[in-house]
Amino acid sequence: MLHLIRWSLLLLPTLLVGVALGQNGPSNPFELYDKDKNGKLSRDEMPEKDRDLFDQIDTDKDGEVTKEEAMAFIRKAQEVNRLPTGFPIPNSVTIEREIPYAATTNPKQTVDLLLPKKPKGDKPLPVVAFIHGGAWQGGDKTMGLPILSGLVSSGDYAGVAIGYRLSGEAKWPAQIFDVKAAIRWIKGNAKKYNLDPERICVMGGSAGGHLVAMLGTTAGVAELEGDLGEFKGMNTRVRCVVDEFGPTELLAMGEFPSRINHNGPDSPESRLLGGPIQTLKVQAKAASPMTYITKEAPPFLIIHGSADPIVPYDQSVRFHKGLKNAGVEVYFIRVEGGEHGGFHNPELAKQTRLFIDKILLGKAVTINESAVSSKAQ
Repeated sequence: MLHLIRWSLLLLPTLLVGVALGQNGPSNPFELYDKDKNGKLSRDEMPEKDRDLFDQIDTDKDGEVTKEEAMAFIRKAQEVNRLPTGFPIPNSVTIEREIPYAATTNPKQTVDLLLPKKPKGDKPLPVVAFIHGGAWQGGDKTMGLPILSGLVSSGDYAGVAIGYRLSGEAKWPAQIFDVKAAIRWIKGNAKKYNLDPERICVMGGSAGGHLVAMLGTTAGVAELEGDLGEFKGMNTRVRCVVDEFGPTELLAMGEFPSRINHNGPDSPESRLLGGPIQTLKVQAKAASPMTYITKEAPPFLIIHGSADPIVPYDQSVRFHKGLKNAGVEVYFIRVEGGEHGGFHNPELAKQTRLFIDKILLGKAVTINESAVSSKAQ
């Protein structure tokens, strides 16, 4: 059961999102890992971090994984994950699901709210909001429940898992309009749920990393605020950002080695914008966090694998340098040999928690920026 949940939450956005969406061609991550182009994945072709799942996916036990086997495994994982008891929310946490934030009936424009049953103290709780990855094409907000439930169960935080419209339904800037409306919803409901509207951390990986980085750098940028929801007058500033391997400069994605042709018409970025990104340079620049860096940005923690085959590691190198040069408080952890997420080193979770505690709770802690292995030590 736990393996199925891990697949649904972590692997789908990286390796098999193309399979799940029925995509074909060079931007489909399944086909990118299929080095001998026989339509199947051998154990050696699977990303190393996911090989422990190989025997579960290879249902006919022929030593190869087909797209059909992968899709069947995904469906099973999603069925498990979407059941009310699919992810075991701790008894110390209450969850309110599918709350609309945009004054619509679109199920993508909803949040799941997690609150501790026994919060520490009577003061309003700081909030950790999670935005899921999936190449802006797949995934859903339930991917944030494992991370958020751990934080909320401590009694220190409330948690919000944010859904948003995917690129198959709506093109950019719909996604940033959605997540900003969700931030306004949090602030607009702060008194109702005893939340602190001035202490919100946003975190996400891959496409979610891109969106949280946009939230961190574009507070007050009028053309990216949108007019969704009931709290249009509220600002969308956040207190800190955890960006895990998110794209930050779309026009530069194709300048470094990757298994994706980022400039091609079928790349995730091109699908997000509605055309090949190099033919939409104004739009691509406007959808890049690098464009909006100022000294007013909140503190950032950036985590990225040095061997990321999907979002080039250089994206975070550039972003870190830009933030640092602007005088922003920023921490950057390089994951040696790490690919596109799925890191198994608990040091990363530790440093992430220390960062959130430091910024939201004001704890006197030190963030260790030393590079770490992608595997547990």
